Amino acid sequence: MNRKVLITGASRGIGRAIAESFAKAGDELILTCINSVDELRLYAKELSDKYDITCRAFACDAGDYDSVKELFGGIDDIDIVVNNAGVAFLGLLTDMEKEDWRRLLSTNLDSLYNTSKFAIPMMVKKQSGKIINISSVWGEVGASCEVAYSASKGGVNSFTKALAKELAPSGIQVNAIACGVIDTDMNRKHLSEDDIKELEEEIPMGRMGEVQEVADLALMIADAPAYMTGQIITLDGGWI
Repeated sequence: MNRKVLITGASRGIGRAIAESFAKAGDELILTCINSVDELRLYAKELSDKYDITCRAFACDAGDYDSVKELFGGIDDIDIVVNNAGVAFLGLLTDMEKEDWRRLLSTNLDSLYNTSKFAIPMMVKKQSGKIINISSVWGEVGASCEVAYSASKGGVNSFTKALAKELAPSGIQVNAIACGVIDTDMNRKHLSEDDIKELEEEIPMGRMGEVQEVADLALMIADAPAYMTGQIITLDGGWI
């Protein structure tokens, strides 16, 4: 297939799984992260060798405009952008410092503007392209003690719907995956074993989602009919 795919936040969890799914499909990958760059570069080499593809890894803060601009200075073509970079904050809004608020909104929402700003002209030129945003069910219904995260993901959903309408005449699809509780390092960091057990009892399927399930859905969206755009597709085991 040899599509050119950018995946942000690809060093772990959902982004890492998405990278392997697209690599397995034969796509050319550009992977980014902020902190685990050496680890990501090793993973990029592993994917390149395993699937006989071109896979490059870069240090890039997706929430920083200049960092993304520099990244795209080395990209001359793009077919798919997967906006996966994200952070969480668990706690009362009044306990959240303004620096934490800005960092979360920057990583979770500004990043979509940054990547789209530079990718869209390349897609418009070809009259084709896909933008896939990783969102959350909290962007639809909100969560106590996750106000900032919920607000950012609500913004992701509205961004997705609005940009889909804007880009539909150019043959570019914009969709999002609203994840439920996925078994990631980020969730394991913020949730105790008791919290996880309680959540699993609430979820009709009786378990957390797997990162591979998100990756499989992302690949399905990338291969979806051209008429599917502006959709927020929920993946939550029937929870919400």
